[in-house]
This record gives sequence, structure tokens and C-alpha cells, in this order.
Amino acid sequence: MKKTIKPVMVSLLAMSVLSACGSNSGNNAADNTSSGGNSSGDKVKIEFFQNKTEAKATFDKLVAKFNEANPNIVVTQVNPPDAETVLKTRAAKKDIPDVVGIGATDTYKTLSGSGLFEDFSSDPLAENIQPAYVQMLKDLTGSSELNGLPFSSNASGVIYNKAMFTEAGVTVPTTWDEFIAVAQKFKDSGKNAFYLTLKDSWTTLTPFNSLSTIIKGNNFFKQRTEGTVTFADSFTEIAEKLLKLTEFGQKDIFGKGYNDGNTAFAKGESAMYLQGVWAIPEIVKANPSIELGVFPFPATNDAANNKVISGVDTLLTISKSTKHKEEAKKFVEFLLQPENVSLYINEQKAFPAVQGVTQDDPTMDGFKAAFTSGNLADFADHYIPSAMKVDTINQAFLQKKDVDAYLKQLDKEWDKVADRK
Repeated sequence: MKKTIKPVMVSLLAMSVLSACGSNSGNNAADNTSSGGNSSGDKVKIEFFQNKTEAKATFDKLVAKFNEANPNIVVTQVNPPDAETVLKTRAAKKDIPDVVGIGATDTYKTLSGSGLFEDFSSDPLAENIQPAYVQMLKDLTGSSELNGLPFSSNASGVIYNKAMFTEAGVTVPTTWDEFIAVAQKFKDSGKNAFYLTLKDSWTTLTPFNSLSTIIKGNNFFKQRTEGTVTFADSFTEIAEKLLKLTEFGQKDIFGKGYNDGNTAFAKGESAMYLQGVWAIPEIVKANPSIELGVFPFPATNDAANNKVISGVDTLLTISKSTKHKEEAKKFVEFLLQPENVSLYINEQKAFPAVQGVTQDDPTMDGFKAAFTSGNLADFADHYIPSAMKVDTINQAFLQKKDVDAYLKQLDKEWDKVADRK
């Protein structure tokens, strides 16, 4: 998944309305589009709202396939810009789409906690989901309910240009010291080790997630909530390493964004790219002949501890207030069929959350050992309130380079959000 900018949370007033709407059927999208369902001979219209712009074309194929096989149902995909903000605004208006596809983010946690989505805990569909991803959702929400069904997962670390590595005579690094040594070798030869896209603040999250999750673990955020730790006393190593990476990028690291980076990396303007697998389709589109590889971000000097960062990229859930629950569930069940999951993960270069489906693209070989052994960890920013806007805090820090001020700002913004709850 392209890790989109975490949107600003809606106002406290709106969210208080949201918390009360879970048991109210209210007005939903299906009310506005359906003229009554099968009893009158009309087609049931289902709104499928999902937040991944890069997946729209793939979901269009799946929606068309479903509609063709189910002539009495019409599913329409809705994929607006800044989708998470749109969804929260609609939730405050008691207008939840019939079926929702969203990542396991703070937005999902908030909406799920407001009782807006179905509980799939005892649903047979949950039996074929990878247990690790089911547990990730429960860990995120802190609930025993399963309010979504993981559909696909992603992975982030480092993407590298195999030809440039071969030409430079370097091998894939497995520790932080090796990583920096490889980066320095490219820099010494006059080449960019990394292509950094810090104009888009969200791109700071890829290395931030790897560093914080691997070095401190996501249990840190539970402890931070309890008040037993602070960023100031825990994140110095993370901050220093995040800053160190900027020494090996191109000249204009704050003038280039994600789309620029995909194109530039495809053209060989850097040896490595600090992104997740969601970027690979765009890179290959820009240069079909490029030979890519991936490896876990080596955040520490303990190679065994350097996990692949992987989380639920898209989960599927159903609004409690939909008037067409049977048809909505039929669509979700269709999407979770192995052949449809395979189509999706192959086009999106994602990983399946459904058991029995595999990602066989050789580009992903560098991550396969971690998936096989379970050496995976969730994205740190899934546990950080979106209202903190940690991506913009990261961006400002990398410009100002003041570690102490950065850590104090993280604590200040965390406490500010906590005080509003």
C-alpha cells in the first residue's frame, strides 16, 4: 500500500457523534442508491468504499467480475482522494458505506471502536485468514471482537537495484553497520545510495516504522499510553539513525515527492529506495526492464532482529447499518476467494492475508524468509494517533536536525492528543 498521509482527525464533536451512531441504522449509501432490493425485482446496489488509489483499477476488475456473476446485485466502487478523512466525515453523518476496504490504521481503530462495523469473530470467513493478521487487528483495537477480515498485507524495507549492486561489488546488508557501509560506498563513487522523497511527509514513515518497530517494539506505544516511558528517554537512537539516512540521498531531498522518487529510482538515479512493495508496480511501469530486489531494513546490528515490517494493508468490513447485509457479505466472500486474492496480490505486489494463497514474484524473494519464519512486525504508525501528524513532525525534524527538540515535540503532541480523549 502506498502509505498515504495520515489525515487530520475530525473534530472532537464530530467524533462524539460518531460514537453514538453504531447502533443507529440511519441513512447510508445503500439507502440513496437502492430502490428496494430483490423483492421488487430491482437490483440491489452496494457501495464498496476503499482507500487505495493505486488499487482502484484492480478492484474495478473484481467488481466487474462479481457484477457479471450476480446480475441482481450492482456493486459500485468509491475511491475518493483523502479517503480516510472522507470516511470519518461520513461516519459522523451516519452514512457508512455498505462494504469498506481500509488499512489497519488509527482510523480503522477509531471507527471500529465506535461500533460501526460487523463482528466477524464467529464467522466462517475468518477461519481461512492468516492468524497473525487476525491477531494484529485485535492488538490494534484492543478488542476481542474482529471487526474486519484481513484481505491483503504489505511489506516495507528496502528496494534495491540489483544491477547497481553487482556493478559496485556489494552484497545485501544484514546489519546497520553494513547498511551504512554500502551507502557510503555508493556515495564515495558519486552515486546516490538513496532517493529520498521528503517533499511528501508520509514517506518519512517507511524508515521511521522500521527503526522504531525493530529497535523499541510496538509495545512501546502501550507503555507510552500508560505513562511509563517517553519518546525523550526512548527514541534517541531512532532519531539519530533516521537523520543519518539523509546523508546519502540526492541533493534536493525535500524538493522531491513519491512520484518523483518512483521515476528517478526506475531510471537508476539511486541504488536503494526506502519504500514498501506498494511502490514496485509504479517503478516497473516506468522501467519494465529494471531488475529489483528487496531486503529487510537492517535497523540494528543484530541481523536476526531485523524484521520485515508487514501489516494489514486492506481489510474488508461491513457496515452494521447496511440494509443489504446479505448482498454485502456475498461480495466480501467473493473477494476472499483464493483466485480473486491472487489476482489482487499479483497486480498490487502485495502479500495475501488469506491462507493457501502465495506471492510468487521473484522480486519478493528477499522477504520470503521472514514471511516463512514469521519474522514480521506491524507498522509503528498504526499505533500512533493520526492527529499527532507524526509524518510532518518527522519531516520538520529532518530539516532542522535537532534531536532533542524532535523528541520533545513527539511527547508534546502525544500528550495533547491524549488529553483530548
